[in-house]
Amino acid sequence: MEVRNRRTKLPHKVIIKAPGLLPMLYTPREICDELDIAESTLRDWLQIDVPHQRDNRNRIWINGEEFARWVNNQRKPKVTNKLNEDEAYCLRCNQVSKLLSPQIQPIKGNLVLIKGTCANCGAVINRGAHRDRTPELS
Repeated sequence: MEVRNRRTKLPHKVIIKAPGLLPMLYTPREICDELDIAESTLRDWLQIDVPHQRDNRNRIWINGEEFARWVNNQRKPKVTNKLNEDEAYCLRCNQVSKLLSPQIQPIKGNLVLIKGTCANCGAVINRGAHRDRTPELS
């Protein structure tokens, strides 16, 4: 049997429902009923790398906690790119751009709107910020 190191694409409903599995042994049918997936899908995952065990009668048992951990490991890691204070995301260019001639407008409480022009395409771009974290823009 070939073991793959790549991630398995999982349906969203499996990602949402898997953490609710109990720390007990499930049959493949029970897991499929809990996660609302086809049994053939689960059997394909079992051939890849889903943690499971077989008893002396060769029946498959899946630990709910281990399956939930496997699902969590299959997810793509979240990419969080922090913007610099003088940058914003331009929806026209679909990329991060420098703010040209930024202007700060108070919104409510500590929230402010930083409005400027995209350095790439010249579109108006906006960015929200907290007043205490906003540098003094000229």
